[in-house]
Amino acid sequence: MPGAYMRQWLRRTLIALLLLAIGGALLWWLRRSDPVSVHTAAVQRGRVEASVANTRAGTVEACQRTRLSTIAGGRIELLAVKEGDHVHKGQLLLRLWNDDQRAEQAYAQAQLETTRKRVAEACAIAEQAQRDFARQRQLFEQGFISEGALDNLRTQAQARGAVCATARSDVAQAQARLELVGTARQRTVLVAPFDGTVAKIVGEVGEYSTPSPPGVAMPPAIDLIDESCLYVAAPMDEVDAPKIAVGQAVRITLDALPGRTFAGKVRRIAPYVSAVEKQARTVAIEVDFDDPKSAGRLLVGYSADVEVILAVHDDVLRVPSSALLPGSRVLLLEGGRLVERAVRTGLANWELTEIVQGLAGGERVVTSLDRAGVVAGAAAVEDGAPPK
Repeated sequence: MPGAYMRQWLRRTLIALLLLAIGGALLWWLRRSDPVSVHTAAVQRGRVEASVANTRAGTVEACQRTRLSTIAGGRIELLAVKEGDHVHKGQLLLRLWNDDQRAEQAYAQAQLETTRKRVAEACAIAEQAQRDFARQRQLFEQGFISEGALDNLRTQAQARGAVCATARSDVAQAQARLELVGTARQRTVLVAPFDGTVAKIVGEVGEYSTPSPPGVAMPPAIDLIDESCLYVAAPMDEVDAPKIAVGQAVRITLDALPGRTFAGKVRRIAPYVSAVEKQARTVAIEVDFDDPKSAGRLLVGYSADVEVILAVHDDVLRVPSSALLPGSRVLLLEGGRLVERAVRTGLANWELTEIVQGLAGGERVVTSLDRAGVVAGAAAVEDGAPPK
């Protein structure tokens, strides 16, 4: 009997242990976490660039752009152009009413002509007086006239010559008066200072045009743009400004031309920092297009982004910058688990980072670091692969 009891006890014990093991396994199965799905990228060789980009959108600007207003105010009498017209240097754009100045200029012209005729008359008389004096002096030398008579003729000739000189001075004065009136008349007209396109006109014929007095902002009468020379002005963070130099290569992208990139070079760096309220301090740079015609017809005012290329390393190991953890660490998917590894990096930009040490070509690093559960030691499976 003791042996039978002992066998029965052992059997019950084994059954209990088996049930306990099954229950533990079932509990582990129910509580275990599914492997996290991750996205990976292979470590490859290629080019890595160090670059900086503008903090706010840049703008396509014209090398020459002027907002014209007449020096004097008045009623618009003539608008010789329309918005969008292409004009040439010296072409009349706008004229204010200036009939009074026109009449004054005509009067000054008439005075000048009259003064010139007086000069011709006075100088002809002076020349005749000189000839008379020369003849009388010969008679004096022959003893036919007295010395007193000769002195009178000399005085008359000198007086006539003085009248001629005075008349010539009057001509210069009348000419200066005419130029003065003409200059005053230019205060009421606008002419194109260079070849360009009329972008905007403020005012219509018959309306009053007012120039901007000191301290008072008034809209210009005509906005003239030279579209033959364009560049991009972009604000760069003050922290990046010391890295930028004139002549550095840049890449330009335009919102109006998505998917296209244009090469250029830095042509100017502002010698001061701009402080815009509630925004970071920036340094403005100007960038020229290497081939402006490649972009087609650009419009002044297009928004643009500028990426200044600081350095370039070719044929180096590189990974997506999104694969880097703080402290120069990466996660690799090895044997169904995420393994952390320290690396040493080189050049970097928003897209790619150079790997100097710690990785080999072909290894796969995790790029979806923002997903929940992506930590070292976690079970993982690559996107699209069945879990093991």
